[in-house]
Amino acid sequence: MINSQIAQELNVKPEQINAAVELLDGGATVPFIARYRKEATQGLDDTQLRTLEQRLGYLRELEDRRQVILRSIDEQGKLDDALKGKIVKADNKTALEDLYLPYKPRRRTKGQIAIEAGLEPLADHLFANSELDPEKEASAFINAENGVADTKTALEGARHILMERFAEDAALLGKIRDYLNKHAYVVSSVAPGKEKDASKYKDYFEHSEKYSAVPSHRALAMFRGRNEGMLFIQLDAAPGQDSGVSPCEEIIAEHFSIRQQGRAADKWLAQVVQWTWKVKLSLHMETELFGALREKAEEEAINVFAKNLNDLLMAAPAGAKVTMGLDPGLRTGVKVAIVDTTGKVIATNTIFPHAPQNQWDKAARTLATLCKQHKVSLISIGNGTGSRETDKLVAEMLSNNDDIKAQKIMISEAGASVYSASELASKELPDLDVSLRGAVSIARRLQDPLAELVKIEPKAIGVGQYQHDVSQSLLGRSLDKVIEDCVNAVGVDLNMASPALLSYVSGLNKTLAQNIVHYRNQNGAFANRKALLNVERLGPKAFEQAAGFLRIVEGDNPLDSSAVHPEAYPVVDAIVNDTQVAVNDLIGNTEVLKALSPERFINDDFGLPTVKDILSELDKPGRDPRPEFKTAAFKDGVNTLSDLKVGMILEGVVSNVANFGAFVDVGVHQDGLVHISALTNKFIKDPRDVVKTGDIVKVKVIEVDVERKRISFTMRLDDTPAPAQPHDNKRASSGKKASAPRRERPQAKPQNNAMGNAFADAFAKAKK
Repeated sequence: MINSQIAQELNVKPEQINAAVELLDGGATVPFIARYRKEATQGLDDTQLRTLEQRLGYLRELEDRRQVILRSIDEQGKLDDALKGKIVKADNKTALEDLYLPYKPRRRTKGQIAIEAGLEPLADHLFANSELDPEKEASAFINAENGVADTKTALEGARHILMERFAEDAALLGKIRDYLNKHAYVVSSVAPGKEKDASKYKDYFEHSEKYSAVPSHRALAMFRGRNEGMLFIQLDAAPGQDSGVSPCEEIIAEHFSIRQQGRAADKWLAQVVQWTWKVKLSLHMETELFGALREKAEEEAINVFAKNLNDLLMAAPAGAKVTMGLDPGLRTGVKVAIVDTTGKVIATNTIFPHAPQNQWDKAARTLATLCKQHKVSLISIGNGTGSRETDKLVAEMLSNNDDIKAQKIMISEAGASVYSASELASKELPDLDVSLRGAVSIARRLQDPLAELVKIEPKAIGVGQYQHDVSQSLLGRSLDKVIEDCVNAVGVDLNMASPALLSYVSGLNKTLAQNIVHYRNQNGAFANRKALLNVERLGPKAFEQAAGFLRIVEGDNPLDSSAVHPEAYPVVDAIVNDTQVAVNDLIGNTEVLKALSPERFINDDFGLPTVKDILSELDKPGRDPRPEFKTAAFKDGVNTLSDLKVGMILEGVVSNVANFGAFVDVGVHQDGLVHISALTNKFIKDPRDVVKTGDIVKVKVIEVDVERKRISFTMRLDDTPAPAQPHDNKRASSGKKASAPRRERPQAKPQNNAMGNAFADAFAKAKK
């Protein structure tokens, strides 16, 4: 049943889902299934498999909860066929819990106490017949021994019985929830006396927005403001309505056919409806819908982080070149580390070109000497404090030394300090001072961003929105999957990889990764993939999952340097026998490989998809899916915010992409925002349709606020700066609630007021 539902959701055949689920349950990873089990799943890709994996977990949890609920109600003797049918058909956790609500074990309520006092017949009579006089009916239920002293007490008890009955009606809850989802507004206001402290939330001091239209970043901003005691947030079920009957009360009355026709019990029943909404359901629904809004916002924020992290990890590597890493600093000096083509540290130093030491010339001579001595090809400069000054120093050094052919590149140093103080860094670089480890990381991440960034806690890399406000466990799992996909898409050099990188290879974990490195240290480089089976605790299953993603350069078998899985080597043997061309000569021989018909090499174990993949891999073995390495050229003389001028056109690097735009680093120590409306002349819903993290772009300065450290850019270079408009997050200051949905501003002109968004503050803090 679960498999069939997922097949419908993904619009694929049930047998594809059945095969994938069987593989996942058997311990196979998504990268392995996507790459090496295409015949079994009939070509499900990694995106479909990740969705399948997520839905499978949710639906299995749902089914487990369903069985618990069925058992609980059955043990109470209240499970009939009709109720069982509804529970079996419930397709989400909310619907399931609504049905369980009347039967859920709980503390004694006022309604239960009233039932125990014998007042349920009174409630039933008044509900069934509005012609009855409540006072007269209640007089028959006065019983001092049961705690019913008078008619007022009797009617109050009957009211609580009906209120609880109404509030536990699953169908009614569904109707109200549906109404609120479509029509309710989220209203936020500043907490009294917090106007000054809450200035960063000023966009939400008097804000009203349709619940269904609140984007994730604004939802998380309001929730953060509430958690900090700066904002009040409430759900307005009747926007624009200052008094009168709530639409939700009307829904309750209609659901139970309660009408005001002047009958004796009508007023009393109307009060039951009103109290049901105000006492029982209003706060409950607000809590539930805000919980759903937060969950949706967190999910979107996590997706944003995951996409940005993927782009960052899959950034172009500069390659195996001798690289100098510079970790800029002013008072504490610039830390220098040089790594060879394999990433091994071969030299370190600290120079003091900036104030207060001002040893500019000495620092330049030291850098030149190191470059010449170690034949440095790349100079990687971290973009932190003092980076532009350090960049100027390197530029001057290079211009005065024509014999040094090194290329300087400024890169993000986010997370370098976290790595420096980590346990992993202390194991990798035990003899190196903590202050110098950051420079090593900066050098290595230019050589290979993926190999180095996997050593850093993903949340420390700073490419998310409101990353500290979301579920850290969900965020961690999502980012781990992104890293796993990236690592396995690129492949790993078995004889060079760090334990951190190896731990993300399909089928491996931290223990096996450490065991591989230990075996490598004790026995030397791996000569072939089969030698992996000699590693402690690495059995046939782990070998099956990992071997295809691990590369051995210049080993015993040339196929070990490719993505061809060892289990498929017999197919290559068949190709060699057919072509009479040795494996070494076959690899990269496009002319011979293109002439082959894949169908000739299909057998009982390997179908057409695998054979095609093998031929493609033989043509270009171990190809890297990452793009060609390129760098941005920051404008000379533009080093700080005060150097920026409106109208200036600059080249920069996209440092982060959010749902409302992209942040761009132009080398002034503060990223600027290109609002989604200023990314392109076309209307777009997702900034990633235009840019991704790591892209090199040209931007025009639209607005600079030095005091608040805010920059607004446009990528529409023909735009001219326009007067600032009122922020689109604010409603009119009349104090009245909005009675109509807030319309999004058309993307005709870039929003120069984007700097007023509360996210910019939070993002800047996260970057620091």
